[in-house]
Amino acid sequence: MATFVLIHGGGHGGWCYNKLSPLLREAGHLVYSPSLTGCGDRKHLVSADVGLGTHATDVANLLEYDDLTDVILLGHSYGGMVITGAAGLVPERIGKLVYLDAAHPKNGEALADVAKPMMQMAHSMMREQDGVEMVLWPDALGPVGYFGVTDEADIAWMKTKLTPHPWKCFAEKLQLKDEAAVRAIRRFNINCTQALAHSEPDSRARQLDGERNFEIDTGHDLMITEPRAVADMLLEIARA
Repeated sequence: MATFVLIHGGGHGGWCYNKLSPLLREAGHLVYSPSLTGCGDRKHLVSADVGLGTHATDVANLLEYDDLTDVILLGHSYGGMVITGAAGLVPERIGKLVYLDAAHPKNGEALADVAKPMMQMAHSMMREQDGVEMVLWPDALGPVGYFGVTDEADIAWMKTKLTPHPWKCFAEKLQLKDEAAVRAIRRFNINCTQALAHSEPDSRARQLDGERNFEIDTGHDLMITEPRAVADMLLEIARA
């Protein structure tokens, strides 16, 4: 039995894995899909202090307090920043890192550095909420922006769940005490075809730096659009 910890991206919450998680559990695996501080069902905890470091600590604390080891830690989109930060805090608890159409940061980089066009777009739609700079407002994503979901039922469901996201998370730079220890963890990539096709050479190299690199031709929120295909890839990774 493997232990999967699935970390969501910006504007999402643990709910976004509701199609994927049951498929992994049916195969006999343990699955966690927490919502990060200020996101999803924890949106009431948003504050000006919430940033990338907060979210990395969220994940590290989950692994420590549930005494999880040899974890397959997956991050989608911005979640790639989070799992890299968490790996820097508790590398001994992580067996494999999986980047699900995700950011692939190096030490000292922010999401605003590694995904500049998207982040510039997000920043242009910034609004304040109770003094906190927030982006990815659902009503500005028409209907769900660049998440790549086309099924009407899925869109309707997502529109009830998406929440704005603290800009600080995207502007805060990754801080790793031992980047070599993080790079020593086995890593796997699941990429969307369009993301690869439009990536700059450096970004593409990072997207293809895994022990295994998978590709699927679907939208960015592939855990929603193609949960079965993603589950099959994760089961391969669990067996690797």
